[in-house]
Amino acid sequence: MRDIITLACPDCKNRNYTSWRNKKTTKEKVELSKYCRFCKKHTTHKEIK
Repeated sequence: MRDIITLACPDCKNRNYTSWRNKKTTKEKVELSKYCRFCKKHTTHKEIK
């Protein structure tokens, strides 16, 4: 049931990270604070399709 999701930076729109999410237990989209090497700062990366 765990699926691979892609996390993108909201500022530069680059897809920087991948992660796992259990879609049965976590219904909402994932938001994680990660470092963006293109913006050179920490931003809240959001799950995209």
